[in-house]
Amino acid sequence: MNRIDPRIQARQAVNARPRDAIAWVVLAEAELDAGDIRAGEAACRQALLLAPGHPEALARLGRAQSMRGARIEAVDSLRSAHRAAPTHPGIAVWLGHALEDVGEAEAASEAYALAHRLLPGEAQLAAYLLAWRRKLCDWRDLDALSRQVRAAVRTGSAMVEPFAFLSEDVGADEQHQCARQRATAIANRTRPLPVTARGAESASSELQVGLMSNGFGAHPTGLLVVAMLEELARLGNIRIHLFSLARDDGSDIRKRLAAVATLHDVHALPHHALAEFIRARNVDVLFDLRGWGGGGRPEVLAMRPAPVQVNWLAYPGTSGAPWIDWILADGFVLPASMEPHFSERVLRLPRSFQPSDNRRAVAGPPPKSMLGLPETGVVYCCFNNSYKLNPRSMSRAFQVLSRVPGSVLWLLSGPGDADTRLRQAAARASVEPDRLVFMQKQPHAEYIARLSAADLFLDTHPYNAHTTASDALWAGCPVLTTPGETFAARVAGSLNHHLGMEHMNVADDAAFIERAVALGNDPSMLAALKAELALRRQESGLFDMTAFARDFALACRTMARPEQASADPRIG
Repeated sequence: MNRIDPRIQARQAVNARPRDAIAWVVLAEAELDAGDIRAGEAACRQALLLAPGHPEALARLGRAQSMRGARIEAVDSLRSAHRAAPTHPGIAVWLGHALEDVGEAEAASEAYALAHRLLPGEAQLAAYLLAWRRKLCDWRDLDALSRQVRAAVRTGSAMVEPFAFLSEDVGADEQHQCARQRATAIANRTRPLPVTARGAESASSELQVGLMSNGFGAHPTGLLVVAMLEELARLGNIRIHLFSLARDDGSDIRKRLAAVATLHDVHALPHHALAEFIRARNVDVLFDLRGWGGGGRPEVLAMRPAPVQVNWLAYPGTSGAPWIDWILADGFVLPASMEPHFSERVLRLPRSFQPSDNRRAVAGPPPKSMLGLPETGVVYCCFNNSYKLNPRSMSRAFQVLSRVPGSVLWLLSGPGDADTRLRQAAARASVEPDRLVFMQKQPHAEYIARLSAADLFLDTHPYNAHTTASDALWAGCPVLTTPGETFAARVAGSLNHHLGMEHMNVADDAAFIERAVALGNDPSMLAALKAELALRRQESGLFDMTAFARDFALACRTMARPEQASADPRIG
């Protein structure tokens, strides 16, 4: 299919009508869609010279400023645009995005609610409001909003962000539909790079493996992969390229990554330039470590910079994308029954698909009084992001608290008024609100130390603990979960399974509540569980990154030579 570059058309339009502000706005939109922030912002400013205060130009300027990290400026521009066009739903949505970025959580919710009131039948606007209300633990109209969003995905009448859709209680088939619709929209406007012969460097025995993410630093992705990549570098015959979509954060994790891989800071490159940059590195296998998780560059992957492209780690579901060939998983998190709902070919590791940093020291926690925890009583915890703390998950947690005297639930503090809303929900469930204890976000070492003060991690459903489950297990806190029927609902279960503690994977909410209550009311049973975890952590291989690196290397070679892979490829 021949696709005309929208930028070329837009540039032709401004050349023909250089005094037309709207032509410059269209050019700005095209440049920003292509990831060229500098050119997009320049076009915005030219439009504003021609039409000062024009809301469409101000809105694109805000988008450009947000893309380059000038968040306060972005809010100012978008607020000006909103004042000039208070009934424009699109500007209200962009303002909501900008307000999210600067931490004005409740104001962002109001902006999304306004957009939805202006166009109540538009499911994409409903999806923005639904996702943000989940983050704020604002459960008003959740069911109605969810029905509207699911209907739109089912009929293909609106494009919904796949990552936010993971929080809905849907099946893998609906998640596939959602992702495929998003991928199709990108594919339809993206021209792949020309197919060329591989360079001479690719003929060597050294495999060129690339990983692309915005998380190569003090970020969950960096924390998960760093120790495995250190081991991978020791194996030899694989050259690791890290394509970083975020600036250097100066963290120790970033330094460790740079020491074992060729780290390319490519965050400022437009999409096409980045695709060509990757192509020039002769990468054999390219891992997308963001997927639809936000902060990624699906447009770059759609240009096909590498001959083999893989969905792994950050986005727990199918990409639905024709440009992704494989998904790296394991037999528990992606059983054969789910495979028909994945667009990728599945390669299963013999251990959990999720690596971890096994070089982290776990210091003793501060005194409980400093943490806001009672000196006695069971400490249940759930440090999942607030959007996972839905009514179902919190209802079962409240039932546990009501049956275990003196217990508390330790949570990560959420945005805006989320903590207050959760305490109000506890009161409605006849649980004293102060039995919910909130922890502000901490540097990773301090966070891990605090985790060791908890007795039992109560998982969420349908979106499990992922990195947080791995963190809890590493810190010695057992995880109780109910594996579901999607990838996102099976990650904690996969960790327990490969740890050899599958008895912590229970069938349903009733079993979850009974197990949590039994453990909470029997100190000896809870102590035995923690002792079992300490033993399994050492013996199971879940945290053996030397073995993981060997499996990963074999997986890379298997995917690089797909003609040699079996119909149901497995490693080990």
